[in-house]
Amino acid sequence: MAKIERAHHVLDATGQAPGRLASQIAHLLIGKHKVTFLPNVDAGDSVEVVNASKVKISGQKLEQKAYYHHTGAPGGLRTKMLSTAMVEDPTQVITRAVSRMLPKNSHRTPRLKRLTVKA
Repeated sequence: MAKIERAHHVLDATGQAPGRLASQIAHLLIGKHKVTFLPNVDAGDSVEVVNASKVKISGQKLEQKAYYHHTGAPGGLRTKMLSTAMVEDPTQVITRAVSRMLPKNSHRTPRLKRLTVKA
């Protein structure tokens, strides 16, 4: 078995839309840019994102976009608006977008551990 070589990529989030940035990051984490890509092998690179608080949110998303999660208890649906999420922790906005763009399989957690987001 060949040794997996991982490169380190640094991306600047200044002025970029979170979704377009997240698709770039997911592409690098999965390793689709490599000629040795195999879908069953986690051979992606590590990615560091800087200036996450300077992403460009277009349109009315700050007021309209909401993140949902359920606690599991009856009536436990929790809602957080994008504007609140950007103030509390802008790194979570990018991390959540990348997580949802990765395939839903056993490689998702190790790939997300190779992602570092800095505000």
